[in-house]
This record gives sequence, C-alpha cells and structure tokens, in this order.
Amino acid sequence: QVQLVESGGGLVQAGGSLTLSCAATGNIASIMAMGWYRQAPGKQREWVATITNGGATNYATSVKGRFTISRDNVENTVYLQMNSLKPEDTAVYYCNADHYRDSLYVGTSWGQGAQVTVSS
Repeated sequence: QVQLVESGGGLVQAGGSLTLSCAATGNIASIMAMGWYRQAPGKQREWVATITNGGATNYATSVKGRFTISRDNVENTVYLQMNSLKPEDTAVYYCNADHYRDSLYVGTSWGQGAQVTVSS
C-alpha cells in the first residue's frame, strides 16, 4: 500500500506560478510511474502529466510548455511546477502512482487533492 500526500496548492493571479509536491510512502518499490490529474468544478478529472521511473515525461496539450513534472527518487517525491497559470487551470490537482508487479499493471494510488485557484 502506498500513501500519497500533496502540498503546495493555493491562490495565485493569472500569469503566476505554483509548485505542487507529492510525497510517497509505503510500498514505493511497486511504483513505475507517477503523475498529476486535475478536476475542475463540474468537469471530469483530466490527465495533466506523467513521469516514469526512468524520467520520461509526458504532458497534456493544454499544459505543455507551461508545466514541468519532475521527481526526486531519493525523497520519493514528485513535483509539478506550474508557470504562466491561467484561470482555466483552476482545479483540484491529484497526484497518482501506477503500481506494477512482474511488469503487469496492478492498480493506481491517489492523493487527497490540492486546490489550485487562478484569479483573473
């Protein structure tokens, strides 16, 4: 079992920056990739970015060039640096971790969510 604890959300003006952190504890050896999703009011949860254990990254088109995902394998923490924030980035941001056993996907853990609000 893995626990994910997010921090770093808050209120920022459009054009500003925020960094989210997600610390993983527990059975971290099973984690192959970590990432971020977000859910705006009245909308479905959408994928934002992913980083694999090998450091490969991938981004949703809506955030590419503005957001950067990174990870500290020593601290078992993944970060989401968000620059040039827009009001449409307002959402609850969720950290996730994909678990594998013998190269087979076995499930996903989720954090509790961090509110990001961008004012215009």
